Amino acid sequence: MNSRAHRALRPLAWPSLLLLAVLSAPAQERPHVTAEQVDKAVRELDAIAATQTEDNTLPGLAIAVVFQGKIVWAKGFGVRDVNTRAPVNADTVFQLASLSKPVGATVVAALVGEGKITWDSKLQELDPTFAMFDPWVTHEVTIRDMYAHRSGLPEHAGDLLEDLGFTRPDILRRLRYQHPESSFRSHYAYTNFGITAAAVAAVKAYGIEWENASEDKLYKPLGMTSTSSRHSDFVGRTNKALGHVLVGGKWVQKFQRDPDTESPAGGVSSSANDLAKWVRLELAGGKFEGKTIVEEKALTETRRPHMLTGYNPFTGLPTFYGLGWNVSYDEQGRLRLNHSGAFALGAATYVNLLPGEQLGIVVLTNAYPIGVAEALGTTFVDLALYGKPTQDWFALFKKVFSDPATVGLTTSINYAKAPAAPAPASKPDAYVGTYTNDFFGDLSINQQGTALAMTIGSQSRKFPMQHYDRDTFTYQTEGENAVGVSGITFTIGADGKSSQVTVENLNVRGEGTFKRLPRQ
Repeated sequence: MNSRAHRALRPLAWPSLLLLAVLSAPAQERPHVTAEQVDKAVRELDAIAATQTEDNTLPGLAIAVVFQGKIVWAKGFGVRDVNTRAPVNADTVFQLASLSKPVGATVVAALVGEGKITWDSKLQELDPTFAMFDPWVTHEVTIRDMYAHRSGLPEHAGDLLEDLGFTRPDILRRLRYQHPESSFRSHYAYTNFGITAAAVAAVKAYGIEWENASEDKLYKPLGMTSTSSRHSDFVGRTNKALGHVLVGGKWVQKFQRDPDTESPAGGVSSSANDLAKWVRLELAGGKFEGKTIVEEKALTETRRPHMLTGYNPFTGLPTFYGLGWNVSYDEQGRLRLNHSGAFALGAATYVNLLPGEQLGIVVLTNAYPIGVAEALGTTFVDLALYGKPTQDWFALFKKVFSDPATVGLTTSINYAKAPAAPAPASKPDAYVGTYTNDFFGDLSINQQGTALAMTIGSQSRKFPMQHYDRDTFTYQTEGENAVGVSGITFTIGADGKSSQVTVENLNVRGEGTFKRLPRQ
């Protein structure tokens, strides 16, 4: 999921013991789901889903359910765009956000199955230009490490570079300046550009681009004609769902999210009908309509527990990350695979698979994440397994997603509230100049009339600044990781000029301080 909901946790040292325990559950304690149970669950889900759009809980959504190798239900609800009111159907294309990760892991598994790479291929051997902060990690990090989020990179490393307009190659190059948050392979930390680096390295062995590999190895063989890893293809679709955000309590179509820089991690767009074909492949162990598309052994690696991510608050059982999948086991020993996707600019998606039951569901929505996609998918699984929800999933997920920290919308200071007696700023010349650091590059402070403006990023984006207090100014952040108003604080030297500037929202892990360059 492209959100702040993921947190780094301790690694698991004993997966084999857990697997032995859960897989030894007596078979009679977990009877298989029947077609009648699934049919009943679908009927109930249909009514629940309709309520979400009829009550304007969100603009539109699409759902597909797969059972025993067949698409048993696929349907759209609500509208693709609140302005046109065009209806959603099962062929409407949505942006998947981080649901792209398990889809992309399937592509990598297909490449692994062809034999030129393995999950343990080292990135630097595939791409000699790639480097991490630590030379030893640079030499050792593998595709598996990146897909399991255990490289040592901080969570969401590189995302802010994307917001500032840097290209994919430039972002991946700048990861060498990213200080690690943990030692190699010791902690789980969710990173879009770690996965992107692994995917880009994987396809280099085959001399193709990631977007083409996704199409050739997965989308075309499955007949996923409405699916792409290119944003331009999504933009060109007629039947597409646009992203929406809440403004004053109403859903508004306001932003366009271009995720091409992190395509393997968040850039896929697809429909419920197309994704149902992918779910069929997953549940069939890499086969589609009797033909092997992905080698089963390579695919199975994606769903093995690799890193501990936490503990289920209801069962106490541990939860894991595999390779592009959240992996867990329930009290009856069933393997469960799921993944969420979220764009703060207007998308929320969810997939939930039970391979042992040959059951899967995909939920796509065109709204800022509020927990509805996860609630619908989890409620359906409960209905199919137990005949009723085990929890009020809508209330629980709503509470989780109502926390601003879940989607990163927090700053250390509430800049909307002006200080009671702000100290005056120095003269503009004290601040004007060019500043730099390795990770973000150059930052310029320029005078615009009587005010100041900050210019930053590969596209020289300019942000007007407002004085806040003494040597602190504010600016309005933009992009997927925007936090509203953030601070810009200068350090003034003995000569009365600033020697450095710190941009608060870029300084999450210390990379947001820029040193002044000498005047030319």
